[in-house]
Amino acid sequence: MVVGLHERGLFDWSEWAETLSAELKKPDVAQDGSDYYDCWLAALETIIRNKQIADVAEIDALSASWSRAARATPHGKPILLENDPHTL
Repeated sequence: MVVGLHERGLFDWSEWAETLSAELKKPDVAQDGSDYYDCWLAALETIIRNKQIADVAEIDALSASWSRAARATPHGKPILLENDPHTL
């Protein structure tokens, strides 16, 4: 997703690196890197908000939709947003 947004010209790679680096340097980050994905996601959300690509409500709604889709998807099948039972 980050690469796709970058390729569309929504932010440059140095901006992504700086934003991710800032997340990784926060004092509450796990030293063993176990929360790297959480930092990556927080950096992506920060860029999306700062660039006004989406606001917090849109991000939260899409996240909830993906979670519902994941729960509704049979094991071993691809998780598709269309699987969200609230989109029917």
